[in-house]
Amino acid sequence: MKQVKIMLPTIAEAKKFVTAAAKCKFDIDVYYNRVTIDAKSILGVLSLDLTQVLTVQLHGEDANFEAFLKERAPEKCSAA
Repeated sequence: MKQVKIMLPTIAEAKKFVTAAAKCKFDIDVYYNRVTIDAKSILGVLSLDLTQVLTVQLHGEDANFEAFLKERAPEKCSAA
């Protein structure tokens, strides 16, 4: 199990995230405060506070998805 911190500052970014997560064959959860959301659920992800840092927990491995997550690291989003 791996955890990664990301930011999804726009609805478009949230849609890209859900689309990328849906391609993975394992479970992916998104955490914010005490709320846990299925990363493959667009309604669930959009219900989160997208202005905050989110924690993504991967229950498997996918190099493409992990590279996607690295591009959404909080350090990269705040520099934009």
